[in-house]
Amino acid sequence: MDTSWQLVVDCTDPQTMVEFWSQALHYIPEPPPAPHATWHAYWQFMGVPAEELEPEAGELPESIIDPIGHGPRWWFQQVPERKSIKNRLHIDLRVGGGRGVDFETRKARVSQESERLVALGAQIRHVMDRAEMDHFAVCMSDPEGNEFDVV
Repeated sequence: MDTSWQLVVDCTDPQTMVEFWSQALHYIPEPPPAPHATWHAYWQFMGVPAEELEPEAGELPESIIDPIGHGPRWWFQQVPERKSIKNRLHIDLRVGGGRGVDFETRKARVSQESERLVALGAQIRHVMDRAEMDHFAVCMSDPEGNEFDVV
C-alpha cells in the first residue's frame, strides 16, 4: 500500500503563512485543480456545504507544494485561536551542508539563510554556536510563532 502525507499547520492567517513558507522552502502556492479558478470554487463543486466554508476561504491558495515534486504538500488550516504553547514537532531547514562541510562554511550558510528568513518575517529565538561540538544552528519562529531551526 502506498502512503503519502502532507504537513498541516493550524494558523489564524493562511495567506501570511503561504507567503512566508513558500519563500522559505522555495515552494509555490498550490493552484486549484483545473478547471476551477479558486479552491473555493473547487470545494463548492466537490459538495462542501456552504456553512462549512468561510466567506473568503479558498479565494487565495492555502497550501504550498514543491515545484519539483520531492517535498510534501503543506496545508495551512485556518483556526480561530492563536498558537499558545511550544511546538511538539518542528521543522529543520538543513542548509549548512552537513558535517562533511567545514564548520565555518556551515555557520556562514546558516547565518545567511537566517538573515533571509528574518527579512521574510521570521524571528530569531536563539543561536546555538557550539564549535566544540561541531554544531551551529539558529532557532527561529515563523510569522505565527511556530518554532523551526536552520541548521
